[in-house]
Amino acid sequence: MERSKKPAAIPVSPVQPSPQVVISDDSSRVSASLPTGESVDILLYGATIISWKSATGTENLFLSSKAHLDGSKPVRGGIPLVFPVFGPPNKDHATASLPQHGFARNSRWEYLGKTSSESSSLPTSKGDSSVKLDFGLQDSMIAGAQWDYQFSLVYSVTLNQDSLETSLVIRNTGPINYDFQVLFHTYLAIDDISQTTITGLEDAAFVDKTRAAAQVEAAGEPISISSETDRVYTTSTEKPSEPIAVSQGGKKRYELDRDMLPDVVVWNPWIEKSRSMADLGPEDAYKRMVCVEAGSVSAWNTLETGDTWEGGQRIKAL
Repeated sequence: MERSKKPAAIPVSPVQPSPQVVISDDSSRVSASLPTGESVDILLYGATIISWKSATGTENLFLSSKAHLDGSKPVRGGIPLVFPVFGPPNKDHATASLPQHGFARNSRWEYLGKTSSESSSLPTSKGDSSVKLDFGLQDSMIAGAQWDYQFSLVYSVTLNQDSLETSLVIRNTGPINYDFQVLFHTYLAIDDISQTTITGLEDAAFVDKTRAAAQVEAAGEPISISSETDRVYTTSTEKPSEPIAVSQGGKKRYELDRDMLPDVVVWNPWIEKSRSMADLGPEDAYKRMVCVEAGSVSAWNTLETGDTWEGGQRIKAL
């Protein structure tokens, strides 16, 4: 006998697409992509981001055609991570025996896992809107680093639909206080350096490393690059997190926000220095890149035993 009224079917919400995370066969890199098409690639060597693409397939990071991606030396391009010292170490400091820019960028990190954002319940949702990848490094993983302090680092890379976030948590796990510097050495991809301007640092004084570290007063105007440029800007305490914009032909291409990172390095090697850099290519690479590097490097940060420091940046592709 048929029932006059059949039970109504229970509605089933459609399964939303989720971010995909892939570890390479040789376990040398982690790649992630969003359902909307954005992607990021990170080498475990240095936890170095070597690619960040928008949904259109546009590459936002410059990577040298001669970059070493086999773990034999730090990567030229992408976003290398600088810790615990910026630049050549001071011979009278505890970091004196470390390589330039420290050991974080030339150590193998551990992939700790991923976290995805919750999907929107809207029927027009295209799936999860972000994915966070975590990487870890601690003193026991460093071979011959010649830095006698105990630490734990957790580096997080978050891929969003319109931006990329990088953040670092540093914890002093030992019995001795220590000093450190930190910086995200970001190589931004551009079309033409001659058409590029940087705004947001007009009121910041800077150290000009191409002029024997001369102290220079704020210029009060946007930055344009027409020669070798290597400057460390320190933002004012009144505007510690002023957004920085990189524009091409008068149109904004990137916008950078910072947290606990008062300094910004602006770097471009230009023609002559490019020729002397064996791992920088192609020949006109200087035209296609500009480094805008958020960090805390103009002074030492002291981390007391048991304490934690955290800072980060968000780069929006426009």
